[in-house]
Amino acid sequence: MRWLIFLMFYALIDFYAYQALKTITKHPWAPWIYFGTSLIVLGLFLGQLLSMGEARHTLPGGLYFFGLFLAFFVPKFLIGTFLLTEDLVRIIWGISRQFVAQPETFLPGRRRFVSNVAMITAALPFGALLYGMFRGKYQYQVLTYTLTFDDLPEAFDGYTIAHISDIHCGSFDDDEKVAYGISLVNEQNADLILFTGDLVNNRADELDRWQGVLGNLTAPDGVYSVLGNHDYGDYVPWASAEEKAANLNDLKGRQAKMGWQLLLNEHITIKRDDQELKLIGVENWGKGGFKKSGDFQAATQGIDPESFKILMSHDPSHWEHQIKDHPMKVHLTLSGHTHGMQFGVDIPGLIKWSPVQYRYPFWAGIYKRNNKFLNVNRGFGFIGYPGRVGIKPEVSVIQLKKGPKPA
Repeated sequence: MRWLIFLMFYALIDFYAYQALKTITKHPWAPWIYFGTSLIVLGLFLGQLLSMGEARHTLPGGLYFFGLFLAFFVPKFLIGTFLLTEDLVRIIWGISRQFVAQPETFLPGRRRFVSNVAMITAALPFGALLYGMFRGKYQYQVLTYTLTFDDLPEAFDGYTIAHISDIHCGSFDDDEKVAYGISLVNEQNADLILFTGDLVNNRADELDRWQGVLGNLTAPDGVYSVLGNHDYGDYVPWASAEEKAANLNDLKGRQAKMGWQLLLNEHITIKRDDQELKLIGVENWGKGGFKKSGDFQAATQGIDPESFKILMSHDPSHWEHQIKDHPMKVHLTLSGHTHGMQFGVDIPGLIKWSPVQYRYPFWAGIYKRNNKFLNVNRGFGFIGYPGRVGIKPEVSVIQLKKGPKPA
């Protein structure tokens, strides 16, 4: 039934979009090219959808067909919305005419101007979605922040952290660009590199091609990581619970081989001179239906409440619901998860918007509540739509500074 509804909706949108094309060109080949292309794109998308099963949205081939489908469907949807609105206006106008005159035809003709506006408007997302697939997804940006704390230990004044998140290595398809992104992280010369989850889409063997380059990440105080919701393998079928557990253990082992230290509801101490800060890592905790394996109480067992603390937690809703109002002060929390939805408008100092903000109020960048900071990284990789439009992949660099307490 769902398939029937989807196909009927797709056919309706396709029909309306063609009405705009029909007002612009009368070429006899136009309908054949239009509907032929539409059927090919739909066929490729549905073919991948049916053949890949539950893993369809996490494999590179499926991602591209899904992206291609979006690039064609979204513009058609916009055109259809324009023309449907015009049709409603035409119907209302036609009904009103019945009370004041007797027109020769009930409905006035479709205006060429509306079709032209619809086509021009649709061209923007079409071009943007294609650009995001082939260029935007690897346009890494470095965002630098300086955060001031009155209780930062003197020895850590000027300490720098490189924060990355959501690598989703199963989606990558360009060795050279991924290697460039990793080298960009190392070029920041940070004291510490922290990764906040979703290393893979589902399976540990997605790392086969990328384990070597990811193992090149290096920092004086090490590389630390936590698990994200995709790392548990919850979104694909497994032959048994044992196979699923073995996959997670494999993922943990691979991180160790890469030189990363995975924190699982625990903390470690980073020392400089005779001073220290606490680095806390929790498993995934997300609102709604997301896995809630994160245990902040267990992770902070034995920590001095007055110590300077940095928390790694994949999902920013954990900070929203459990950390920002917690009696224990966590000075800085690092998260990811949202990807900025890989779509939006993000111009530093001017505008920051993405549809994801309507689900996650803390979705990208630095936030401060109750004298506690949160950084939500926009993600290093991508999943679902194989690209990024307006929301670039990110390396966050955070410098800790000691300063007076804000007034």
